[in-house]
Amino acid sequence: MKFSIGGPLKLAFRPWVEGLRNIPAEGPAILASNHLSFSDSFFLPAVLDRKVTFIAKAEYFTTPGVKGRMTAAFFKGVGQLPVDRSGGRGAGEAAVKSGIDVVERGELFGIYPEGTRSPDGRLYRGKPGGLARVALATGAPVIPVAMIDTEKIQPPGKVMPKLMRPGIRIGEPLDFSRYSGMEHDRFVLRAVTDEVMYEIMKLSGQEYVDIYATAAKRQIAEAAKAQKQAQKEAQKEQTGS
Repeated sequence: MKFSIGGPLKLAFRPWVEGLRNIPAEGPAILASNHLSFSDSFFLPAVLDRKVTFIAKAEYFTTPGVKGRMTAAFFKGVGQLPVDRSGGRGAGEAAVKSGIDVVERGELFGIYPEGTRSPDGRLYRGKPGGLARVALATGAPVIPVAMIDTEKIQPPGKVMPKLMRPGIRIGEPLDFSRYSGMEHDRFVLRAVTDEVMYEIMKLSGQEYVDIYATAAKRQIAEAAKAQKQAQKEAQKEQTGS
């Protein structure tokens, strides 16, 4: 499945890649990437010779319709793992355990430290749970990855993708063995996550925002709601009603 989809994807979009030498030919590693677009989980596996397993939200496997079935088939074909994220802390623990299992099998584990897609192309604060805990529990190196321009290919609300060249920059592996056995120390988890996010920022060139992307999405939604309400009030005043 990976090669049947990856080949046409590379042929159509011709993604450019820097730093492929930083992906080990064998053995475990954690790929920590920024998250600009739904297509990030397509392009990164497509350019690698090895399979990379991401923790994917369960909705990607259950969405109805042709697009939903195609998405589910792709994720299943490349070995992505569905996780129900509606269960709060239990969902987080399941994601961490799944990540550890992948790494302990000697495979590549992919994760988006921001936890969700960027709402505006900027880089947001990394969540200190999954990435750092998997890295410290397994001792696997963390490889920072920057996706470039993938959000321009299929912006939210657009059905047809735009044919253009996205980019992928892969940084040098980061070693966190100095924190071995400290995966339950919240200050260590924060330090590890921040170091990885700093490397992603350098690779991507994105503006960094020191809040979580989920909070930014709430702020954007609230601002849009307030603007809509203001427009409605202005229209009422104009019509005199």
